[in-house]
Amino acid sequence: MAELVLDSVSQSYADRQIIADLSFTLPEGAIGCLLGPSGCGKTTALRCISGFEPIQDGEIRIGGEVVSRPGWMLAAEKRRVGMVFQDYALFPHLTVAKNVGFGLRGKSAAEKQARIDELLGLVGLAGHANQYPHQLSGGQQQRVALARALAPRPRLILMDEPFSNLDVELRERLSLEVRDILKREATTALIVTHDQHEAFSLADWVGVMHQGRIQQWDTPYNLYHEPANRFVADFVGQGALVTGEVINDHQVEIELGVLDGHIPVDCDASGCDECVRSCHVDVLLRPDDIVHDDDSLLLAEVENKAFRGAEFLYTLKLPSGQRALSLVPSHHNHAIGEKIGIRLAVDHVVAFRRE
Repeated sequence: MAELVLDSVSQSYADRQIIADLSFTLPEGAIGCLLGPSGCGKTTALRCISGFEPIQDGEIRIGGEVVSRPGWMLAAEKRRVGMVFQDYALFPHLTVAKNVGFGLRGKSAAEKQARIDELLGLVGLAGHANQYPHQLSGGQQQRVALARALAPRPRLILMDEPFSNLDVELRERLSLEVRDILKREATTALIVTHDQHEAFSLADWVGVMHQGRIQQWDTPYNLYHEPANRFVADFVGQGALVTGEVINDHQVEIELGVLDGHIPVDCDASGCDECVRSCHVDVLLRPDDIVHDDDSLLLAEVENKAFRGAEFLYTLKLPSGQRALSLVPSHHNHAIGEKIGIRLAVDHVVAFRRE
């Protein structure tokens, strides 16, 4: 395992900038994720790290060793980086055991077999050593691909959309299994995905990408609760922006009440200390910030609802006409058009300057 560092990395094709000034540090033994919509540059970043693409600016280091800089890059096969591809890329003519052992060169037969047995046990496929890929389910094939990548004990594992070919239920279960496997092997890993649920369940650190740049590199918790900008707030999780009026540097008033906490917004160049107050901001409310309360005098109209088994996601129309979301236990089954009592349960304020 090794620390991965990208320092101001840029890459372009012809006149099109694909990644720009990309910088982050993934600590040794941690699992990171590049999260973003299609075309944001996350797969190109992965190819640069693996040694499949050169870089035009900046530097990439693995375990303190420079592996890419402008005009030079260490060959992919010398980087000690394992790859898990979107389509698994297993050899159809080789058994599971031979697929896993494919990269174990320079080992004795006994050492090779011991490592294969160890990894098949780790990924829960000890009884499938002599089967072929076509005899396995998609989830089993994915675990074989991971075992093969782990076999030579690489410094870093890279995974490109590893669960995109699987159904939702299997994807969620397998992401937890893969995290457990990577942690037990103490392997540094970087995953690329467009699925935030996948990113949050797998990763210790997540970088949200947009137009070739990291918008925020942070823990999943902080990305959800303390987004750095509007793009992150909109891309990560669900929520609604409602108009607020800044009272001072630790209070903002919205139509549902006064929110207390540090206001992470510069209303103007002088900041809140010299502000004339009454400046307006957009305040982010997550669905868990608004609680259904039958005893509350504050009412909102149910405009839409989505049943999710244990809960409903209600779209609420506030008295001003603004919309907000609320997660409500499913035994509170209210009709569209009905007015229900609500109250705020906001731990901290996330606000953005009005555009």
